[in-house]
Amino acid sequence: MKNFIVIILVLFLSVSCKKELVKQPAKLIEKDKMVDIMYDLSLIEAMKYQHPVSVDSVETSPTAFILKKYKIDSLQFSQSNRYYAADYENYKSMFDEVGKRLAVNQRAVDSILKIEEKNAAKAKKTKLKDTVGNNLTKVKLDSIRKTKRLDR
Repeated sequence: MKNFIVIILVLFLSVSCKKELVKQPAKLIEKDKMVDIMYDLSLIEAMKYQHPVSVDSVETSPTAFILKKYKIDSLQFSQSNRYYAADYENYKSMFDEVGKRLAVNQRAVDSILKIEEKNAAKAKKTKLKDTVGNNLTKVKLDSIRKTKRLDR
C-alpha cells in the first residue's frame, strides 16, 4: 500500500510539472522576430532618454511605430510576450541576444564617434594652420608695402 501511494504521488508530481503555465497563443510571434521587436523597443526606449525630441518626431507612440513596422497588433505582442516570459530560460536567452546586439552597436557607434572626433581635430588643426599662414602672409605683404613706401 505504501508503494502504491508513493507511485501515485510521483506520477501526480511528474504530470503536474509538465503542464504549460501559459497556452501558446493562436498568433504567436516567431522567436527571432520577437527578439527583433524587443531590440527595436530597447533602442526606442534608449533614444527616448538620450534625445527625447527625435522620438517625439517619429510618432505619438514609439511602441505603436514598432508594432506597425512588424505588422502586428498590441494584443498579439502582449500574448506572445507573456508566452515567452512563462519560460524563464528561453526569455532570458532572448534578452541576452538583445543585449549582445546592443553591445555590438554600441562599439560601432563608439568607433564612429572616435573617427569623427579625430577628423574634427584634424580639420581644426588645418584651419588653424591656414589662419596662421594667412596672417603671416598679410603681415609680410604689409611689411613689403611699408618698405616700398619708405623707399619712395
